[in-house]
Amino acid sequence: MTGYGPVRKATARRAPRRTDATLVHGPWERSALRTTLLDCLEGLESRRLLPADHLAVLCVGSVARGWANDSSDYDFNIVAHGPWHGPSVRTIPVPLRPASVPAVVEYVDGRRWEIKYWVDVQVDQMLAKVAWDRFEEGASTARALTDAEELFLERLATCLTLSGTSWVRSRRQELGETAFRAFVTARSLAEADSSIEDALGQLAADDVDSAVLSARKAFGHVVDALLESHGAYGSPIPKWRARRLREVRPSQLPYQEYWAVETMRDFDPRAPDAWVTRTVQRCRDLSIEVEIH
Repeated sequence: MTGYGPVRKATARRAPRRTDATLVHGPWERSALRTTLLDCLEGLESRRLLPADHLAVLCVGSVARGWANDSSDYDFNIVAHGPWHGPSVRTIPVPLRPASVPAVVEYVDGRRWEIKYWVDVQVDQMLAKVAWDRFEEGASTARALTDAEELFLERLATCLTLSGTSWVRSRRQELGETAFRAFVTARSLAEADSSIEDALGQLAADDVDSAVLSARKAFGHVVDALLESHGAYGSPIPKWRARRLREVRPSQLPYQEYWAVETMRDFDPRAPDAWVTRTVQRCRDLSIEVEIH
């Protein structure tokens, strides 16, 4: 790996984490949304979609982040002691026990609701996968979690809690004590490195079109790594990358520069190799500034 592989692993360290993370994010304080989301809790119960043994009901995704629009789905994660035995539209396979997450879709007043049912012991297992000892033993370059698992953990940090405040507070503290941030940051850096190597190899082989695509992909990964190093997770859903960058405002990458590369503003079709070279170099420069902690 170029640039940061072994060095990044050597400099990774345990960092103090905030354990008083707020349970309120996004526009929750607006009374209209608060009422709407509390109505959702009642709606889940009235539709028999709320397990009797539930520990927490979380509103997640764009609504929780304050990024929603009028057509946005309502996404919910429900955590219970035992598996969901009600109807489900689909099951999401996960490398856990139980080995699947049931999901239900409902349409309420024209809005799509998606409810995913997790079991408390699955959360234990996901947190164990990103323990510091696993990171320090050399698992940092491996993909520790599937997209579904990573999405659950990153949304745990940004959810709106409709029920189970104490459960969420406790789990957030546990998450903050893991190497989750280090794992996902190292993963994105490794993927950026791989795409850089692809771009350079393709350029050398005169496969310029492929090199352009690989360089653009590398830039996305290194931006994700930069954001993840600040605790702004979400790389499995790249459509929110610009939103995340606006929120974090990292000094290493001004938004205007990010957007110029993301939209390929200075790309000249008469000299695509020049754009590849510039973008690859910017990726390398940024990767050096990403801190794994």
